[in-house]
Amino acid sequence: MPDRGGLRLRGREFVWGSRTYVMGIVNVTPDSFSGDGRVDVESAIVHARAQWDLGADLLDIGGESTRPGHAPVDEATELARVIPVVAAVREQLPSAPISIDSYKPAVVRAAFEAGADVVNCVYGAPDDLLALAVRYEMPFVAMHNQQGTHYDGDVVDAVVTSLERIAAHALSAGIPREAFIVDPGIGFGKTADQNIAVLRGLERLTAIGLPTMLGASRKSTLGKLTGRPPEERIVATAATTALAIASGIDIVRVHDVAAARDAVAVGDAVVRDWRPHPWTE
Repeated sequence: MPDRGGLRLRGREFVWGSRTYVMGIVNVTPDSFSGDGRVDVESAIVHARAQWDLGADLLDIGGESTRPGHAPVDEATELARVIPVVAAVREQLPSAPISIDSYKPAVVRAAFEAGADVVNCVYGAPDDLLALAVRYEMPFVAMHNQQGTHYDGDVVDAVVTSLERIAAHALSAGIPREAFIVDPGIGFGKTADQNIAVLRGLERLTAIGLPTMLGASRKSTLGKLTGRPPEERIVATAATTALAIASGIDIVRVHDVAAARDAVAVGDAVVRDWRPHPWTE
């Protein structure tokens, strides 16, 4: 796999390909599909601190559910939900890299001013967000998404082609290659069988040569496969983490950080020859 460089965020080194990084989810919403949404600022802050203490490498804070059939929230509501959390987490955890999960420019701008470091957009890389990311020198996560689940041909071909096109545009707009992270969008514009196909084809994603992220945590496809509700899909999510590591994915975005850390410790040891420090035979 070609050298994809790395990032430095809040004094932490992210060297792509050296290990798998864990992004801990902090949902500040009343309608999260996973049942872990925090409806008040204080509980969201407590949860963010817990995710960090459990070993998250980044914290992803979002104020609008993107579950199937979700009701979009207005800008003012999303700002009121996430900005106090971002500001408090930045104050309490000065070394924690923070990602803002939003597609609204005003929210991203305010989050940056409150201390966020990374943009995480579920709708690819719109020009207005790219302009902000370039201006503020923010790394950018772009997820594949589409309306409906129809694809002309193979779903993996479509996802890879779309992300390559989005990435080319983003890089031409001024996002550094090592700072543009692509996500195949498990659960977005895809049926359960299509999600499984994308998981089977993750090596096609990493072959693009950019940093990569997978967000399969607690998704409905895992529930369909196991028959378990969202809060009981920890082991199923760990299976997707293992698949991600074997395919060379750089970041896993998860609800259950402790389980992900264990899966990453074992997977990285086998696939990337990583060892915890100190390590003795």
